[in-house]
Amino acid sequence: MTIWIDQPIWPRHGTVFAHLISDTSLDELHAFAHRVGLHPRSFEGDHYDVPQERYALVVSAGATSTTGADVVRRLIGSGLRLRKRRGDRPVARIPAMVFPDGTHASVDLIASDSPVTASGVFAAMCFVQDGQDCFAVVHSPRRDAWGSPGGWREDGEAVVDAAVREVREETGLVVAAGDLEVCAYERFTVDGEVRGRWLPGRSYLQVFRTRVAGSAPSMAASEDDVDGWHWVDRAEFERLCGADFWWPLVPRLFD
Repeated sequence: MTIWIDQPIWPRHGTVFAHLISDTSLDELHAFAHRVGLHPRSFEGDHYDVPQERYALVVSAGATSTTGADVVRRLIGSGLRLRKRRGDRPVARIPAMVFPDGTHASVDLIASDSPVTASGVFAAMCFVQDGQDCFAVVHSPRRDAWGSPGGWREDGEAVVDAAVREVREETGLVVAAGDLEVCAYERFTVDGEVRGRWLPGRSYLQVFRTRVAGSAPSMAASEDDVDGWHWVDRAEFERLCGADFWWPLVPRLFD
């Protein structure tokens, strides 16, 4: 067992927390956390937050107590450390993704209301909801997958304008840049050869969310990179997209 926990000294929500990690794999960490009854929402990308009230239980279940500095050292040494800025909320790390153009990359999913540096953004996407909390989804024939509208940023285009354009092109919905809220980002680390439109120094996909008036306003794509579109409730959204790498952002942002 390679599960470690530091001391519960980190204040939050009126109590103090410890950090639970594995220095071997996230699968091992998730399995242990499930066994001791930690809620999935207490996962913070590379560790679980453990309230002091559950500290003794977690240690008795097999976690080894250590210092905060040792937890950080072990995470860095294992390669499982997830970098974040102050105020960011890590959601998940997805290793060894293979994309349609053959690119291999790992992806970090991070909830944040602070935009990343524009020069590092290669693409944008937007969660679009109507007045009944349904989500707009579009189907990509290239990937044979449903998802929220989004795509590659064009040369010289502001990041938020890329999201506005993609929503318009893929759904026909016209949204104002000022109505888009930064809510998350995806950080891609390419492993090996950089292919296709991937550019060195551009590793971020900026995620927005917005809401349109009314119930299920009509949609229609103007570009052939989308061949289907409709409104779905939360359960149908998960049925269509729950297996996609970016899905962990949805429960963190909308549940």
